[in-house]
Amino acid sequence: MTTKESHSGSGASAVPSHGRAGARPARRSRLTPQQLENRTAYLFLLPWFAGLALVTLGPVLVSLYLSFTRYNILKPPRWIGLENYIDMFTDDPHFWAAVRVTFFYVGWSVPLVLVASLVIATLLNRGLSGFAIYRSIFYVPSLIGGSVAIGLLWREVFGSQGIFNRLLGLFGIVGQSWVATPATAAWTLVSLHVWTFGASMVIFLAGLRQIPVSLYEAASIDGASALTKFRRITLPLLSPVIFFNIILLTIQSFQSFTQAFIVSNGTGGPAESTLLYTLYLYKRAFVQLDMGYASAMAWVLLVVIAAFTALLFWSARFWVFYGDD
Repeated sequence: MTTKESHSGSGASAVPSHGRAGARPARRSRLTPQQLENRTAYLFLLPWFAGLALVTLGPVLVSLYLSFTRYNILKPPRWIGLENYIDMFTDDPHFWAAVRVTFFYVGWSVPLVLVASLVIATLLNRGLSGFAIYRSIFYVPSLIGGSVAIGLLWREVFGSQGIFNRLLGLFGIVGQSWVATPATAAWTLVSLHVWTFGASMVIFLAGLRQIPVSLYEAASIDGASALTKFRRITLPLLSPVIFFNIILLTIQSFQSFTQAFIVSNGTGGPAESTLLYTLYLYKRAFVQLDMGYASAMAWVLLVVIAAFTALLFWSARFWVFYGDD
């Protein structure tokens, strides 16, 4: 009896023990689905963060340090404080020549590109036959305008024997080498920039397509002219797009380099008339190997671009109108 009881008792105890071991709950994650999704997203973004730190943020901080040093690559950098900045503003006539040429370039090219791109976009938006073909044709220059080949082509077009002088010859006008004349060389750079209006045109065209046709129809019923409709409807409703294009064009114009380098053979001539700021920065860094001074110039350019961008954002409250205004 005792043996049976003990037998059955051990069997009974063995079964619950086996049941407890087999019913052991699996370990569950404490992360919610949203947290798991965020963790996966950060995992995929990790290469980008690494690139930001190693390729962008790291060199930016190094250049800030180098701007306070005298460094020519061949020797270790030597700390000189604000000497680079002081020399730049007080004892470097080439710096001020580059500033003058750059402001001339930005001041003319940005408005001209805006006007050209808006005019072409308005014409294309009127339901022109073959719209897709014309849009592609006008957009192509913006894709290749910054290339070395186009810079070489532009130098030939405005040379003494170029196509531009041949066209002038049809009207009895004797041409010159426009890229070799100080008074006109900068204008050839401006014209090259204006020629690449395609990107801005596409953005304007997208903005024009968003303006309700009913507004123009109501204005026509009221007897408004085409000019009045453009001033009272198109420009106000297109002002956010105009603002966007101005920001992009201003930043791009300050950073223009390839055109001036190719047209002037890397010299900024004649008589520094094509010496854009970025070209002079390149010459100080990679021709004269004055990396410290070039780093200081880069930071000045960054501050100038940031200041112009902030000024444009401040002015936007007076002339940019959004849908809820």
